[in-house]
This record gives sequence, C-alpha cells and structure tokens, in this order.
Amino acid sequence: MATAIPTGFRALPLPLAQLSLTAVLKCGQSFRWNIYPLQPPEQCLLDANVPTHEYRLCLRDRVVCLRQSMDALFYRAVFPPTVSGDPQVREAETLAWIRDYFQLDIDLVDLYRQWSLADPGFDRVRDRFEGIRMLRQDPFENLISFICSSNNNIARITKMVKSLCLTYSPPLLTLPPPAGSGLTEEAYHPFPSPSALAGSEVTARLRTLGFGYRADFIQKTAAMLVDAHGATVNPQTNLEPSEEWLRTLRNMSTSDARTELLKLMGVGRKVADCILLMSLDKREVIPVDTHVHQIAVKHYGLRGTAKAGTMSPKLYEEVNTKLAAVWGEYAGWAHSVLFTADLKSFASYGLPSPSTPSTPLTPALTPGSISSEESPGVITPTSTSRSAKRKRVPPKRVHSKLVETEETLAQLETAIEGTLSTDGDSSLADRVKRRRRGV
Repeated sequence: MATAIPTGFRALPLPLAQLSLTAVLKCGQSFRWNIYPLQPPEQCLLDANVPTHEYRLCLRDRVVCLRQSMDALFYRAVFPPTVSGDPQVREAETLAWIRDYFQLDIDLVDLYRQWSLADPGFDRVRDRFEGIRMLRQDPFENLISFICSSNNNIARITKMVKSLCLTYSPPLLTLPPPAGSGLTEEAYHPFPSPSALAGSEVTARLRTLGFGYRADFIQKTAAMLVDAHGATVNPQTNLEPSEEWLRTLRNMSTSDARTELLKLMGVGRKVADCILLMSLDKREVIPVDTHVHQIAVKHYGLRGTAKAGTMSPKLYEEVNTKLAAVWGEYAGWAHSVLFTADLKSFASYGLPSPSTPSTPLTPALTPGSISSEESPGVITPTSTSRSAKRKRVPPKRVHSKLVETEETLAQLETAIEGTLSTDGDSSLADRVKRRRRGV
C-alpha cells in the first residue's frame, strides 16, 4: 500500500534500500540537519509505511524538507518571502539538488551486491544497514565541519557547527515545526561563508563558544582561502571565489586535491580524506583512524599495531590499500557502511527489538578510550598501558600534552550530552526490518 503524499510535498519514487535518511543523516557525515519526530511510536510500529521524521536543511536560498516512506522520498522547499520566480523552476532546482546531494544517479543496491560478493564481512551486515550512501556536500561546509571534528564527538561537532551558523550567518527564514512534533518555531541559518569566518576577531569569539584550539584553525583556514581567492560573491552561483575554487578540486586527481587540502590549517591526512570522500567525488578514498585499523585487523587479515593515539603514514597507507583491494572503486562508500554498523548509537538499528543486542565489528573500546562513534573525522586514542602512564614526557612535549588534556576533559564533560542525545526512536528502517521478520 502506497503512502499518501504529505500535504505540500512532492514524491520521488525511491526504495529504502537506495537511501535511508535515518542512517545517512545520523552517521557523522553531515552535522546540520534538523530532525523532527512526526508520529507517536506506537502508530509508527503499526504502519511501517508512515514517515516517522521530517528532516530539514537550510541552504543559501531555501530550506529543504524531507520525509520518507518505504518506497518514496517526499520533498518540499520553503523560500524567504522576498524570493520570486517561477515555482516550477524552483521545484526543479530543489529536485536537482536532492539528486546531487544524495548522489542518486549511483545504484546503491548494485554496489551492495558487488561488495557482498567480494566480502563475506560486508555480506553479514548488508541487510541490517541498507541504504547508506555518501553525501555530496558543499566542500567549504564539509571542510570546516571536519576541522571541528578533531578529537571530538558527534553531539559536540553538531553543537559547534550550529553555533557557527547562529553566530556568523543571518537567519534566512523562520518556520514552525511539523504538526504534532510539539516543538516551537525555529529560525534557519545557512552555513557561513569563508569571508564571515576570516576576520582576526573570529578566533577569540569561537574560543568563548567552546571551540578550543579548533578556533584558530577555522579562522586561519578561512583567511587563507579569502586571501588567495577573494570574497566577492558570484551573483550567478551565490558563492564566494574560494568556495568555487574548492569545487574545482573535484576535477583534480585525488593526490593533487589532497595536496591542496593539506595546505590548510587544521587539515591532516584523515580530515583531508574525509573531505575528498564526502564532497570532492573521490569515492575510492578511505579515511583511516585507529578504529578503522581495528576493523582491518580483525576482519581483513591486516597485520600491524597502531600506538595509542597515533597512525603512522605507512600504516595508514597499508590499511587503505588493503581495504581498497577488497571493495574496489567505491571503497570509501563501503567503508562508511561498516563504520556506521560499528557505531554504538546504531547498536539496535534494524534489529527485531531495541533490547536485542548486536555484535560489534570490533572489540569494545576500553574506559580510557574515545569511541570512534563520536570521532568521525580524526584519529582517536586507544587504551593506555600502565607503562605508558609512567613514561616521562619530555619538556618539549609538555605544551602539546596540556592541550590534549584540556581537550580530553572537554570531551569527558560532553560525554553525557552525547549519550543523552542518542535518538531512541523507532526508525523507518527498524520497522521495515521488523515487518520482514514478522515481528
């Protein structure tokens, strides 16, 4: 039975196996989507084809609103009162943006089939974690978001990114929440431009907002881009020159594009690879941290040990080469599925009952570790041995150790926040899988 199209929305036929909004928009790729519950949980469980949530994202000139059923994606765009033009043209633009952002020209079901044939490990998780694809994000937003991700967790990155928008980007419009959500009206802010973040005063302001050492990286990266390319907005694209330049990296080779990214402040190999994969069309790139290394060792026969909190360039390349050989041209996409499958917040995803435990792909991290669930953009430390604790720190490293300690304390302070933010709702994908199992 087809789902009724929500009032004001249009329908794009799209099965859940091609795109699961519940998974893709919560797995640490993008941090700016507003998510609103739509129905009481008991009603959602009775009908697996009833959309459970509405997802909203503010672009430069519109707010895109999405809902999803088993076989369709429902969409609409809301514009400021001052916007004029042909409604049909605007609708076509919105649909084109959706197809581009979610890369719907790529057949995800066929990719899952290929990965399952090549990799028994992938085949074990494919049914529970269907519909996970890479987003094609705005490169500047992606860049700044993953500078924020350094030694951080998903809840705190989301808070930082929203603070950037609230502080450095004026509201585009105000919208009431979806009916039945019980929430209040909210203002929607686009992501700020490079020139808005390039001023010398930005660093101090961001530090007061809790960005720590990342404040300096954000301001200096934005200033480098503006100094090199200018700040005059192109009226045809509504982008600044540095934003347009970042998009030209899509046409470069992976190695050349990576070289350009590594020139920016706060961008190391892991962050650069996240940007290459998530906004610059480099689908073969696998961002590697100690968590991904653990997956490669446990399930793919890789040998080698990463020291606590480190990842040598040689080991990074070994992990990348090993996993790329298994998954092929879209290795970065396959990596994202397995990475999501191992997140603690997805432990009950797709299971018949929320109380049913899942088996993680890798061993649980020790109490002294930082969960890679909360660290999508950086190398994270594993447990520390007693001998390592007793090891004397050379004087020249005291400052860096103090910085690390400050950031670790900040992470511990926000750990409860990250736990409380875990969404306990029954997702559409969960309910579909329960229906398939006759639950």
